[in-house]
Amino acid sequence: MAKKICILALLTILFSIGSPWVKPATAGLPNGNRLKDPYAILRNALPIEQKELRELQNKLEDTSEDLRGSRWSAISKATSRSQFLISNRKNQILQSIPEENKEKAIQLVSDLQKNLDELKEETNEKNKSSFIEIRRKGLKNIDDLEALLVNNEFSHNIPSEFDNLPRLLGRANVEITTSKGKMNAIIDGYNAPLTSGAFIDLALKGFYDGLPINRAEEFFILQTGDPKGEEIGFIDPENNTLRKVPLEIRVPGKEDTLYGQSFEEVGLYTETPVLPFATLGTMGWAHSDLNLNDGSSQFFFFLYEAELNPAGRNLIDGRNAAFGYIIEGSEILNQLGVKDKIIKIKVLNGSENLKKKA
Repeated sequence: MAKKICILALLTILFSIGSPWVKPATAGLPNGNRLKDPYAILRNALPIEQKELRELQNKLEDTSEDLRGSRWSAISKATSRSQFLISNRKNQILQSIPEENKEKAIQLVSDLQKNLDELKEETNEKNKSSFIEIRRKGLKNIDDLEALLVNNEFSHNIPSEFDNLPRLLGRANVEITTSKGKMNAIIDGYNAPLTSGAFIDLALKGFYDGLPINRAEEFFILQTGDPKGEEIGFIDPENNTLRKVPLEIRVPGKEDTLYGQSFEEVGLYTETPVLPFATLGTMGWAHSDLNLNDGSSQFFFFLYEAELNPAGRNLIDGRNAAFGYIIEGSEILNQLGVKDKIIKIKVLNGSENLKKKA
């Protein structure tokens, strides 16, 4: 533990998440974020407002703490409240669903009711493993319901000065094959459209295929995306110049996305982004320490370490853009180093959400 603490101290002083050829910098410390589950983070990041579903989601997520303490009385109350919400507020939930998705929503609500009934039975039996599995299915139903609520019209304004940059107007799922195995990730264009757009655009071009891990910091990051040769990013063949993607971070409760400014620069020292660096395999966009807006192709995987990087209390939130989360295979990240490489990044779905320009 002493070794880990020493390493963290050195890292936070000496390094920022920039490209490897520049000097590091420091940043303010944002508030903590209790969520460490990538699925939960992505659920909360959806641009929707449906209080009954959100309460239901949070009730089920909050049972994790009670499960660790075997507080079955509290779990029973949360489960009963969840049953009440889906039984007595079903109409409010269904009324908020667009008409074209109504039939699918009705089936999902029915499935969710069954899951919650089973969950109550497992609560009465105090069966922790079965409770976790059934809760996972229930939360997946909530995921699908919340996805039906998302408006087809993109909800955030992207400044016109970035009209020539690709953008992902939604989410995409990618399979990342490395020399140590495969991972699956969700890329969130709802909250980081330009960053996600650049990544998906390059993945579809095969840009990352065969590139090495060019930076590996224990308990901190794995970085890749540095092309072979002298270039430090993607050269746009249309104008033969380096394509640059601005720093792009959404702040909870704010209508406009923050572009080109870190939280430190705008005085948000205690804020947590909508997409926080809060779990192993958070994907972040790299930029130099001299210019927040010169990120081009390099990205990194955050090596979340619970003892060293409390969720929401690190030097990355607010000065780098998170744009996705590894949802399967994140354990592979702890095996990767500078002798490894990205073999291929395949876009499984969501490519239709990519727009080459505004």
